[in-house]
Amino acid sequence: MGILSWLVMGLIAGVLAKFIMPGKDPGGIIVTILIGIAGAFVGGFISSKFLGYGTVSGFNLYSLLIAVGGALVLLVVYRLIKK
Repeated sequence: MGILSWLVMGLIAGVLAKFIMPGKDPGGIIVTILIGIAGAFVGGFISSKFLGYGTVSGFNLYSLLIAVGGALVLLVVYRLIKK
């Protein structure tokens, strides 16, 4: 996936994570994209190392679900650190 695809995937994952877990978080769209991109990495790492699902490549529903799951994990950690 190219850089633009990672940004789009991160934006979608970050927005979906914020929709699933709304709240007052500092930061705007940039923080949402960064949490989404980092969530994709975290979700991919967890799914490949601990769950045995292998690698995820491409822009598909499976990749999006893993990215959103990782973004949710990061959003929880982010909120715990900020409190």
